[in-house]
Amino acid sequence: MRRYFENTRTHTYSLLFALPLLVLYEIGAMMISGRGGGMRNGADVLLRTLLAAGGLSGTLAFTAVLAVGAAVMVGLEQKRKRVPVRPGYFAGMLAESAAYAVLFGGLIAAATQVLLGGMVRMAADGGSITRLPLLDGVVLSLGAGIYEELLFRVLLTGGLFALLVAVGVRRTTSGVLAVVVSAFIFSAFHYIGPYAYPLELNSFTFRFIAGLAFSGLYMVRGFGVAAWTHALYDVFLVLAGQG
Repeated sequence: MRRYFENTRTHTYSLLFALPLLVLYEIGAMMISGRGGGMRNGADVLLRTLLAAGGLSGTLAFTAVLAVGAAVMVGLEQKRKRVPVRPGYFAGMLAESAAYAVLFGGLIAAATQVLLGGMVRMAADGGSITRLPLLDGVVLSLGAGIYEELLFRVLLTGGLFALLVAVGVRRTTSGVLAVVVSAFIFSAFHYIGPYAYPLELNSFTFRFIAGLAFSGLYMVRGFGVAAWTHALYDVFLVLAGQG
């Protein structure tokens, strides 16, 4: 088990494990676009906008940047230390992610209720993915898993952690600060832009605690497990909302 947890935190396993999530989301996004929906995850749109400002636009170019970046990271890691790729580990990571998704569903709601009291309403009005048609909701859930984890966990949480460590802050303190700050920004992100949710204390707190959970999971288990956990967490919410 120790070897499993060590190996599955590496770039090799995290990025290979996240690849099917990216493919499924992009296929789903094209299906939605093909029937006139044209909806994409907000973090996806933000990252595309930033790349477009640098001269890269279009799904093919954006996906190519992600693929090349992932290939370089895996290649450098394999050159530095040989990480054996065991197919059974990916099945374990998927089961692990599903378990975390179910666990987080209960813990995040319970923690919000403890802090605020009363019933928790996660999302306010018709912008919630639980109110969308099933395919749209599932596709946006997959997008949240891959792109929100890439933006808020890899770039923001990981970037803040590396920056704080670089300026001399202790690693434990750096990790806590990175998790808390990125969780706050993650929650605030849902209330910005033309499709923003109405700002409410209970929903903001709910998402802040969710951000703490996902950022903490990223720091402990890496990008792949965090991405699939987030995606499955949202998919389960969508399926529950269809009942």
